[in-house]
Amino acid sequence: MKLILAIVSNDDASEVSSALTKENYSVTRLATTGGFLRAGNTTIIVGTEDENVKRCIEIIGEESKRRTEIVPSTASYDVGRYASFPVEVQVGGATIFVLNVEEFMKL
Repeated sequence: MKLILAIVSNDDASEVSSALTKENYSVTRLATTGGFLRAGNTTIIVGTEDENVKRCIEIIGEESKRRTEIVPSTASYDVGRYASFPVEVQVGGATIFVLNVEEFMKL
């Protein structure tokens, strides 16, 4: 058995969860926060048999696409002097971890 942790954008979380549920995966969603943009994201947890891991990852990839956004950024030019300018960054997509599960219990 495997445990899949998928960190996806909040914008994609509902679509990912719905698509996984539609294909009979049990899904748990956790609200999390990323470090770089300090933006909210969602960690999706799926427990599944080894032979279903590849399809689960395909579904996550189909529903969580990368896109470009422009976000404000600041730079320091001198003591107490800051300037704000837009920066183009890639957001979305998914970061996926697949872990071995030694034991599974449902109480």
